[in-house]
Formats: sequence, structure tokens, C-alpha cells
Amino acid sequence: MPLSRTLLRHGADEALSPLLTFIFALSCGLVAANLYYSQPLAGLIASDLHLTPAATGLIVTLTQIGYCLGLILLVPLGDLMESRRLIIAMLVIAAVALWSASLATTAFLFLLACLAIGLVSTVAQVLVPFAASMASEEKRGRVVGNVMSGLLCGIMLARPVASFVAEASNWEMIYRLSAIAMIGLVALTAVSLPRRKPHGQMGYAQLLHSMAHIARTNHVLQRRALYQAGMFGGFSLFWTTSPLLLSGSAFHLSQNGIALFALAGVAGAIASPIAGRLADKGLTRAVSIGAMVLAILSFLLAHISMAFSPVFGLISLTASAILLDFGVQANLVSGQRIIYSMAPEHRSRLNGLYMATFFLGGALGSAVGGWAYASGGWTLTCWLGLCFPLGSLLLILTERPQKA
Repeated sequence: MPLSRTLLRHGADEALSPLLTFIFALSCGLVAANLYYSQPLAGLIASDLHLTPAATGLIVTLTQIGYCLGLILLVPLGDLMESRRLIIAMLVIAAVALWSASLATTAFLFLLACLAIGLVSTVAQVLVPFAASMASEEKRGRVVGNVMSGLLCGIMLARPVASFVAEASNWEMIYRLSAIAMIGLVALTAVSLPRRKPHGQMGYAQLLHSMAHIARTNHVLQRRALYQAGMFGGFSLFWTTSPLLLSGSAFHLSQNGIALFALAGVAGAIASPIAGRLADKGLTRAVSIGAMVLAILSFLLAHISMAFSPVFGLISLTASAILLDFGVQANLVSGQRIIYSMAPEHRSRLNGLYMATFFLGGALGSAVGGWAYASGGWTLTCWLGLCFPLGSLLLILTERPQKA
């Protein structure tokens, strides 16, 4: 019997086994990490490749642009192509792009590799709806929560792992190790994932045109995407500016110290399975409101952390990071629980639109955070950061409860 079948629990709902759920979570985490390795290494990379200070930001920016393009152009292919084949193809390209980045000798070649890494790292957003489609309706939130906890762990571990690897070796090594990990995932997914054919048949042009129609007409998707855009905007603002604060005169943390601080965010991963189980019980709206309140409180706590001594200030800031990550992840899972319960034939397109929208919110948060910290320091940064989840909270309070 094929391994992919043994990893499924046979029954009316053909629910995912814990092992296959873990494989989905591991894959999402390793892929999502590719987007964030460059952030703590941008200075080292720029120095080696002779990038000007003004152009250094392109390392992260082009990766983000590639990711947004992938969400719109590649993720919807999950509604058109056989899913396992699509996932394997994207993982192979990711491995090539990562290895190319490690070998790049010019800024142009490295930036081109960054664009490609961002583009195919969207395979994580093919994996999540794939897992959701294999779960029964009453367990879908739990499955999505478990898989997303793996993805969040990958995001939060990427920065400290990249810093530690670069400290022990060089910045190229993290890209080589990740390329090897992608090849490992190719082998793992090839033998473990079942085949999943799309529900509908249409051309690629029709597929993209249908996304525009869905974006215009699906009001639940619009609201859920905007809620998470506000939450992710606050998240990106915090994690863009907190390293600046930690390395400054208030705390004097080294690169490794900042990497250890980033590990605190991993604690937020426990929010995913909790939020998923509560959403399965019909508490999606309550989960989202609670998540937004937690994010608001986290920025208030971050603000007052500067009033304490360095030790207690760092403890307060760490608690703030955990609360924020917990809230962002809980709201993400509650939104995905709703979206993945819609028309199965649209699931990949819905996910692509959802992710692209809130990712733009994250890009806005990063941009605002950099300006706020340079203009008004940590105080202005915290107050503007608070506005992002507050906007989401005010918006969800205008929604009728029965629409979740």
C-alpha cells in the first residue's frame, strides 16, 4: 500500500493522520523560513556584493515582491493543477533559487534569486488549503491551526537561525542548507502526499479573471483579509523596529542577543491549534475579537517597557512580542477556517487573495514602522503600531455576528 494512503485515516471524512499533519506543518515552516533568512543578514550580504546602503533594502523588498506575485500568479494554480505535482515543481525551483543565491557573485544575480525565492515560497500557501481540503468540516479549523503553527515557527525561527549560522560560518551557508532542505521536502512530499485533482477545469486566463470577480463580490473574504491586514501590519511594524530598539542605547544587545529575543515569538505558535479548535466550535468571531484586543494590549505593554530598568524592560518587551504573535496567529487561523469552508473549487484562489491582501498590510506596517522609529522613536512606533489592530477591531465590530 502506498505510503500516502497509510498516512490517511480511512473513514467517511478521510481525516488527516497526525503524521501527515506534521508533514504539512514541517513543509510549511521550512518553506516560509526562506522569506526571512535575508533580513538579519542584509548588511553582510550588501557588504560582500557591494550594494550601496540605499540599495540594501532591495534584498528584502524583492523577496516580498516575488511573494506577492506568487500569491496572485502561482497559488491559484492549486485550483487548476494536480496539487502534489504543483508542490513538487515549486519545491524544486525553490531549491535551485536558494542554491543560486548562495553562489551569486554580483548584486544583480543575488537580487534575481531573491525574487525567485519569494515567488516559489508561496508553495506554503498551496500546502495549507491542500491540508484543509483533506479535513472534515468539523475538524478543519484544528487541522489548519496545526499546520499554521508549523508555518509560524518557520517564520519566527528563520531570523535567529540565519544569524547563528552566519556567525558560525558565512551568510551563504544558510541558503545552501535551505536548498538541501527543499530537496528533502521534494522526496518527503513525493512519497507522503496523496494526489488531489482540482474540482473544476478552466484555462489559466479564466482562472485569473475569476480571481478579480471573487475579490469584488466575496464580502466575507474582503472583511477577513482586511482584519488580518491590520493585524499583520502591526506584526511587521513590531518586528521591523524592535531589533533597532534592542541594538540601541537602551539595551545594547548583540546580533545573537537579538536572535535570542526573536525566539520568544515562537511561543505564539501555540495560538494556532487553540484558535482552530475554538473556531470549530463556532467561536470564530470571538477568537478574532480576543486576538485584536491582545494585539492592542501588546503595543501598550511595549510602550511602557521603556519606563522600566533594562532587565524588566526586556522582560516586558518579550511578553509584548508573545502576546502580539499569539493574537496575529489566532486571527489568521480563524480567518482561514472561514475561507476554507467556502466553495472547495475556489479554495486556492480564495487563499491567494486573502494572503496577498494581508501581506500588503504587512508591507505597509514595515514602511510605517521604519519612518516612525526614525521620526519619533519607540513611543511613536508603539502608538502607530497600536492603530493597526485597533482598526481591525473597529471594523469587525461593524459586522453582523452571524457572518463571522
